[in-house]
Amino acid sequence: MEYPQRVQALRQQLTQVPPGAPVRLRKKTSNLFRPRAKVRGTLDAELFNGVFALDVAARTVDVGGMTTYEDLVAATLPHGLMPLVVPQLKTITLGGAVTGLGIESSSFRVGCPHESVVEMDILTGNAELVTATPHNEHADLFYGFPNSYGTLGYALRLKIELAPVKQFVHLRHVRFDNVLSMVSVMNAICLDGSYDDEPVDFIDGTWFSAAECYLSLGTFSDTAPHVSDYTGQRIYYRSIQTKREDWLTIHDYIWRWDTDWFWCSRAFGAQNPRLRRLWPRRYRRSDFYWKLIALNRRFRIAERIEARQGLPRSEEIVQDIEVPIENVNDFLVFLDKQTGIEPVWLCPLKQRDPGAVWDLYKFDASRLYVNIGFWSSAFLPEGEQDGYHNRAIEEKVAELGGRKSLYSTSFYPEDKFWEIYDGSTYGGLKQKYDPASRLLNLYQKTVARL
Repeated sequence: MEYPQRVQALRQQLTQVPPGAPVRLRKKTSNLFRPRAKVRGTLDAELFNGVFALDVAARTVDVGGMTTYEDLVAATLPHGLMPLVVPQLKTITLGGAVTGLGIESSSFRVGCPHESVVEMDILTGNAELVTATPHNEHADLFYGFPNSYGTLGYALRLKIELAPVKQFVHLRHVRFDNVLSMVSVMNAICLDGSYDDEPVDFIDGTWFSAAECYLSLGTFSDTAPHVSDYTGQRIYYRSIQTKREDWLTIHDYIWRWDTDWFWCSRAFGAQNPRLRRLWPRRYRRSDFYWKLIALNRRFRIAERIEARQGLPRSEEIVQDIEVPIENVNDFLVFLDKQTGIEPVWLCPLKQRDPGAVWDLYKFDASRLYVNIGFWSSAFLPEGEQDGYHNRAIEEKVAELGGRKSLYSTSFYPEDKFWEIYDGSTYGGLKQKYDPASRLLNLYQKTVARL
């Protein structure tokens, strides 16, 4: 089926949804951690899965919004190209990373995935297809689409920029005994683009404890004396603690976190050497672990085990937040005391275009921010209910001049939510592109969990 026919088929599906009935995409994978009401997907997202056109000379690609980064990278790497930012998990879709934000270790240079979009076709809530660019009559939707989470419409086609790559990445893992020293060096690298006279193309950090944290610095290389493989028995994040230097192929660097879902595979026993040898390699990937999470939620397996062991109830804490770099230490001290979660991922980012304003997720373009990712659970104090830790995190992030991504559970009061995420601008976009409110609004979808 050609692209215009796919568009027409999806428009027809949307118009056939009865007024007042929920509209959902029907797709095979999800990377959301928000509980939602169970509703069968009504729109066939698989119609927009695939690469439509790759222009190697111009370094751009036209791609369906439901295409996973795994498939997109597979299409571009043979041509010596990659998206400017590739989120860490293989089944994140391009449309999902743009409407719901994304980040990776190149973000200190090139920002977030939405900042490399040239144009996009969006099926709006009123079943109209619009092409949004930074300069046309739908520029308001172009700049308002990131962080809208499918509440203004769905990206069916996106044209994005690509970046040239080399065959290998040289990694240096630099240890620090305190966060303040690490943050100081991180800031200097992001300003200068180098460390010890070697260019830095990628940078992220791992906090294991207040006295043990690392910066992992990646540099493109045409050659490598050897390459490591972390898709088998060895585990990437453990190598950060033991290797000062390493080399990966660009493919394996891009997906270094996916095999063990950062470090979350330990919750399923996949890091136990005996079990790991028996665990099929094809199941050592984030989307399979996500299926195990879904089973656990459905049958409350972990909750029942904890109860039998006489342990307190625990609260799931799966969050990514951003704070200005000068506030990273304060947040980590708070998080450690509040939850005891470890390890924690750190990824610096700066807005690529200082003149752009992304309405629903504004950054101060002059400042360097750090994304802090933590994905685990913490025991609840006696008498406290679910939300105790997450609400404290939301309050601390606001106090430190940051904000959090909305892919996971949120507990904001509605007035506070719209204050943070520009309810005034959002309301104007909603009225223009979904006047009948066929789609949920952003608060309903991300906090009320409808």
